[in-house]
Amino acid sequence: MTLSLTVSDEVRALAPGFTHVAIEAHGLVNGPTTEASSALLDDAARRLAVRLDGRAPHEDPHMVAWREAYTAFGSKPSRTRNSAEALAKRALSDAGLPRINQLVDLYNAISVAHLIPVGGEDIDRIEGGMHLVRATGEENFVTVAGGEEVVEHPDAGEVVWRDEAGVTCRRWNWRQGPRTRLTEETTSGVFLLESLAPMPVPEVERAAAELAELLEKFSPGARITVRPPAS
Repeated sequence: MTLSLTVSDEVRALAPGFTHVAIEAHGLVNGPTTEASSALLDDAARRLAVRLDGRAPHEDPHMVAWREAYTAFGSKPSRTRNSAEALAKRALSDAGLPRINQLVDLYNAISVAHLIPVGGEDIDRIEGGMHLVRATGEENFVTVAGGEEVVEHPDAGEVVWRDEAGVTCRRWNWRQGPRTRLTEETTSGVFLLESLAPMPVPEVERAAAELAELLEKFSPGARITVRPPAS
């Protein structure tokens, strides 16, 4: 069964240049970070440095567009950066990129190399379909703070991804909730690449194709479907 992904009219009105490409994958094999997945992250950091050519990540035109979108729904982009800008900042720092697990390493590498927000969700942990909406402020977002599970609520008007159980990612792609994240037990996942104008749609498609190839390489025999770009 294909996972349903919808974008509300309110979000389309807020960011008319928004496009996303989804990759649905079944039969995945995950595990701890390996030398191969770690090497992909190192290579992505090198590709990012070439792409930026001395600029800071937030100066890239695509990141400028994301900052404008965040400002439009009331978020301060210098405090709550989109996921691609936050990862790029880490990639260029002395600390470098985090190593999480193989699947997360793969999509983080694509995010950094292409400077595009990429997320991954465990399909088996998603309830119903996934919807990109502007929050009412009453939705539940279950996260962890101080080692304890806590329930937060998004701001009214905030752009969030949600399923039937609640918010899965706050502030568009800023913070993913632990309920649907990819773990070492994940076998089915959806990977979402999100872009805004002025990034050309073919560039998003190239990034998606590269991620699909990596998923096939690290999980031979997985059933992988790259969906056409949608808005």
